[in-house]
Amino acid sequence: MLLELALICFSYLLGSISSAIVVCRAGGFPDPRAQGSGNPGATNVLRLAGTPAAVITLAGDLLKGLLPPVIGRVLGMSDPSLALMGLAAFSGHLYPLFFGFHGGKGVATFIGVLYGLAWPVGIGFMLVWLALASLFRYSSLAALGAAACAPFMVFLLDGTWMHAAVVGLMVALIFWRHRGNLRKLLAGTESKIGAKKSAARAE
Repeated sequence: MLLELALICFSYLLGSISSAIVVCRAGGFPDPRAQGSGNPGATNVLRLAGTPAAVITLAGDLLKGLLPPVIGRVLGMSDPSLALMGLAAFSGHLYPLFFGFHGGKGVATFIGVLYGLAWPVGIGFMLVWLALASLFRYSSLAALGAAACAPFMVFLLDGTWMHAAVVGLMVALIFWRHRGNLRKLLAGTESKIGAKKSAARAE
């Protein structure tokens, strides 16, 4: 029990390391919370610091979602513990202890958690994202659509109800964090993929 609690706390602290802020500080770039979309995620880092910095940010956000359930599985943790570790890492990204609880929108870290819990679901998420992005050309819509499908994919491909329930909770948080994008989508003002003037999109 103590090991499980320690791992959940570790997962939250790992998630609280904001890749976007660390990368921008290390490279001498503007704080992503203060410029661009104001969102500390890979898309805003791309806007402020360029492709290499954005790739590093994306990799960091993915890894901090992937590592906790992978480590937990290696240490023989139960399915509920693995799910809670993934949720803790995801929550750390959204509300990071080290950066005033001002985090990103969570999609990249969410994908990492999916791969850590059940890698076929991670692949399924990316396929749905690619299909929706190709059809509608909205990154935020693709991310939200793929996220909405994730709990069902977890249940069908992984068969673990606890994982599906926790993934469903993370999806609800993703929709909440994307409420500004949803308003723009409904108003027809959200920027499409490839548009010269990018608005805040899923990161």
